[in-house]
Amino acid sequence: MAVPAFTDISKASNDVLGKDFYHLTPVSLDVKTVAANGVTFTAKGKSAGDKLSGNLETKYSDKKNGLTLTQGWNTANALDTKVELADTLTPGLKAEVVGSVVPDKKKDAKLNLTYAHQAFTARTFLDLLKGPTVNADFTAGKDGVTLGGTASYDINAASVTKYAFAVGYKAPDYSISLSALDNVKLFSAGYYHKVSPLVEVGGKATYDSKSSIANPVALEVATKYQVDSTAFVKAKIADSGIASFAYSQDLRKGVKLGLGAAIDVLKLNEATHKLGVSLSFSA
Repeated sequence: MAVPAFTDISKASNDVLGKDFYHLTPVSLDVKTVAANGVTFTAKGKSAGDKLSGNLETKYSDKKNGLTLTQGWNTANALDTKVELADTLTPGLKAEVVGSVVPDKKKDAKLNLTYAHQAFTARTFLDLLKGPTVNADFTAGKDGVTLGGTASYDINAASVTKYAFAVGYKAPDYSISLSALDNVKLFSAGYYHKVSPLVEVGGKATYDSKSSIANPVALEVATKYQVDSTAFVKAKIADSGIASFAYSQDLRKGVKLGLGAAIDVLKLNEATHKLGVSLSFSA
């Protein structure tokens, strides 16, 4: 099993704290279908107030040769293309070329390389048109312990513009992580525990050394309860006073409903609360 990538060192706690909370989008709809030849079509749409947005995506995979081609278009009129080659040049190496074009406005092109090994994982992200800049991260691990770092380098300025470090430990039923981000000015500690086959809990504390507020420490805790094989509920509370709740239910095979709410318990009489509903279809 490969060592987790740098952004995955805190994945377990981040998933409990941030994943599947449907209040973030008032209304969202996902439709995914797969053709007989393996081509996947995905349509997504969401509504936020009086704004509507959506995107269409087509994905073709040639697993025998490790090739994946993804083509997308969204309501911002951006044409996105991604070409992936996995384990073709050498086992464990994945190469991606990602491009995005908004006619008459902007163009983006990136080259991403990931090499995953049992002892380490290394990634490089090269922005070909901006800077150009190179973002790279590296992790090494053994016996559940993972150490990692990341840095951004501006080629034209010949300088390191951003760096961060993290360490994590993963056991069969729990994991912990410590991170020093934003040029070692933002610190966070994360905790995840699978209490039982049905219950998961996670928490995170963040300290911002640049903050000018009286208490620069932020805390949040969340839990997930698996009601049965088709449904789960989640709850989260942050020291800011925001309590979030979510419920997910498989209505039938390929159809999932998500309901979410966020309540500001410090401003119960104000219109600061949020509701969200998500509906997903797959076939």
